[in-house]
Amino acid sequence: MAYSRLLKSRDGRQYYKIEVSRGRGKSYLSMNWYVPEGWSKRAIERELAKQAAEFERKVKAGEVISSKEQAELEAAAKAAAAELKTFRQYAEKVFMPKKELSIAENTRLSYWSNLNEHILPALGDHLMKDITPAMINSVLSSFQKSHSYGSTVKVFNIINGIFGMAYRDDTIEVNPMFKVEHPKEKKDEKAVSEADKAFFEDELNRILDCVKSEPLKWQVFIYLAADTGARRGELCGLKWSDIDLKNGTVSIRRNLQYSKAKKADGKDKTIIYDGVYVVTPKGGRFRTVDIGEDTIAILEEYKRELTKPDEVVDFSEAVKNGAEKKLPQWLFSIEGADLPMHPTSPTHFFRKFGERYNVAGFHPHMLRHTSASLSLTNGADYKSTADRLGHKDASILMKVYAHANDASIRAAGQAAREALKRNREEAKKEKQNA
Repeated sequence: MAYSRLLKSRDGRQYYKIEVSRGRGKSYLSMNWYVPEGWSKRAIERELAKQAAEFERKVKAGEVISSKEQAELEAAAKAAAAELKTFRQYAEKVFMPKKELSIAENTRLSYWSNLNEHILPALGDHLMKDITPAMINSVLSSFQKSHSYGSTVKVFNIINGIFGMAYRDDTIEVNPMFKVEHPKEKKDEKAVSEADKAFFEDELNRILDCVKSEPLKWQVFIYLAADTGARRGELCGLKWSDIDLKNGTVSIRRNLQYSKAKKADGKDKTIIYDGVYVVTPKGGRFRTVDIGEDTIAILEEYKRELTKPDEVVDFSEAVKNGAEKKLPQWLFSIEGADLPMHPTSPTHFFRKFGERYNVAGFHPHMLRHTSASLSLTNGADYKSTADRLGHKDASILMKVYAHANDASIRAAGQAAREALKRNREEAKKEKQNA
């Protein structure tokens, strides 16, 4: 159970120290939550309860460990590294155990897949100190002959990570990756940038028109995705309690994921049902975003549909008589069960939707790119857009989401022309007054 105490920092700021017991013989783990200025007592109590519950979940899931345990883990890894000589030994016993502490489940599976299928068969049995830049270049060039540029970059990054860690912990004296060039695109292959995956205004409006012919659940999903820019798993993890129709906001507190390796056994409390589990939003931060009138309207319609009794035609009369159905816990749930929709379901729907309405490569993440792109090209600043999307670093947003379209290019030119015009008019007035 989580316990909290109100304390004050040296600079006078109030904060709560949240502690969670890990059982007999183990130390308490704690975190500090600083009280935002101007918050009401009720708002503080509500947010404190959420922070404490999330911290307790992380502790029980083993996502948080003490600084002493972290130091012991690193010391053990360093000691083990001294005994591990081959690339395979280092990758499996040092690199991956440490990497798994900070990556998502699907990323972990991707790392192991690339290691076992493509990297270890080529480099695994060689001594770390004997692997040369030429050997690594050979692996990468051979891989890229039958794989995409993006997949090759992933393999490069894994190998680079392994040698980087080995160099930092003194397992090797020379890092061969210093002399290995980053993969380049093939002449006949153009990597699609994140910005290229965004829709223009007219394209998005066409999608919103087409979705009106689809079931209401999917109308809500697409409107929310386009409006909030939330990730697929974040939308699947929404509960009705996260929706504030009166104030027009959505609170993003969960990220629903799927891994075939996850099995419901009662031990891992993050697992909802086999393969489907819940984690915090990427970056570990909750956020609340506003939604527009169209999205609010379709959410209200969706809510009415879910609570309308099957045999009652007049919904308003049913409400008066208290006959409406109970609203499900999850915004997007499995029919007939109080369980969230499978996080891969939107991908399947979007693919079929794209085929029906001729939207090439339609995928939920494209609406996230579109939300970011339209915000930026219509005057929003990078920091605010990054916060809305749940990005920690606005500079990343600047690199991948800025999507210049004809309208924004014309607007940029018009802004320059208007500045020159104002300057001429001011000079003309000054001359007339002189």
